Amino acid sequence: MELREVLAKATPLRSGDQLAGLAASSAEERVRAQMQLADVPLTRFLNEPVIPYESDEVTRLILDSHDPAAFAPIAHLTVGDFRNWLLAAPADAVTSIAKGVTPEMAAAVSKIMRLQDLVAVASKCRVVTRFRTTIGLPGRMSTRLQPNDPTDDPEGIAASIVDGLLLSSGDACIGINPATDNVKTVIGLLQMVDRVRQRFSIPTQSCVLAHVTTQVEAIAKGAPVDLVFQSIAGTEAANKSFGIDLKLLDEAWAAAKSLGRGENVMYFETGQGSALSANAHHNVDQQTLEARAYAVARRYEPLLVNTVVGFIGPEYLYDGKQITRAGLEDHFCGKLLGVPLGCDICYTNHAEADQDDMDALLTLLGVAGCNYIMGVPGADDIMLHYQSTSFHDALYVRQVLGLRPAPEFENWLQGFDAAQRRKLSESTPALVTGFA
Repeated sequence: MELREVLAKATPLRSGDQLAGLAASSAEERVRAQMQLADVPLTRFLNEPVIPYESDEVTRLILDSHDPAAFAPIAHLTVGDFRNWLLAAPADAVTSIAKGVTPEMAAAVSKIMRLQDLVAVASKCRVVTRFRTTIGLPGRMSTRLQPNDPTDDPEGIAASIVDGLLLSSGDACIGINPATDNVKTVIGLLQMVDRVRQRFSIPTQSCVLAHVTTQVEAIAKGAPVDLVFQSIAGTEAANKSFGIDLKLLDEAWAAAKSLGRGENVMYFETGQGSALSANAHHNVDQQTLEARAYAVARRYEPLLVNTVVGFIGPEYLYDGKQITRAGLEDHFCGKLLGVPLGCDICYTNHAEADQDDMDALLTLLGVAGCNYIMGVPGADDIMLHYQSTSFHDALYVRQVLGLRPAPEFENWLQGFDAAQRRKLSESTPALVTGFA
């Protein structure tokens, strides 16, 4: 059986693989495939690409950037042995092999792991990144403050920013999904966030999640760009459907670094099913392709990467059980590959999921050491029309697990007295003055 077929049939059940005709036809077939996968040597993944080297630049990136020295400690293992090694190895040993692990190896071992295995190993994998705040330190969980508005109304966005900051959200970034992808809107939103950041000396970074070409044009026009964002996928064809390739991302990375505003300057989002939805999956299961997207992210040393785990819909992750499994797989694979994984713990309104499912995944990811989550007013994104996690959800998981914000942001919160809080809460009209 071809390696990609074994990987697909060994995958825990999900609707996207059923839609693609790749899933095992029964639980028995799935278990047989998992047993077969457990006996596959890790070296086979280097010799049998799931997508041909000649036809896919992501495959070329994965194999050309593979580090044989980092791979050496695990080169003699099968997938099943690798699982046992990961569970027993100390944290520094697991971290040291990151550049020797290919996405397909990470995906393969995740397919034979229980949820507790995914949590236990991911909790060992600390990936720390820095801009104005330091993200991913032990005992910390950050949040992206997501103040979206369906009309890009600056007053509504500013009110959500103020709300989030007063509830201790925003240390990963203040990241706005614009309803309108044009340079003028992007520059106006960036200037507004930069004003509030400077006015209140907030240690955070901003991002407007327009297409990367729009952001690069904004840089050329002098906009205060902190993080450059792009959605990415695990195949060249899927990335082309997003209007990108590695050369374009290289150019965007160079433009962002040229500003000298911070150390790690890129922000990426991914999601299981994106390649299938673009008919760009090459008969590879969606979870393996998701892991391949992390190889793309790893190239650019990003500050933030997150899987928007339930956003694409029930056609790919049908219910709360599948979303939970996928979120923990994604987090595990990303961290094992040395990528600073966060998670948008979310679902669409037509999925068989609810906020109880999100609470469970939130808690599990908190235990697993997830770098950051989303902070959305009321957990209901009124522009993107999906359900995520709220500012209060972040307070919950920090409280019950003893987690704290990024240290720079925590120090700012501790020095933010009642008078300053009142000034911030009354500042919305001033923040939107001069909006472009």
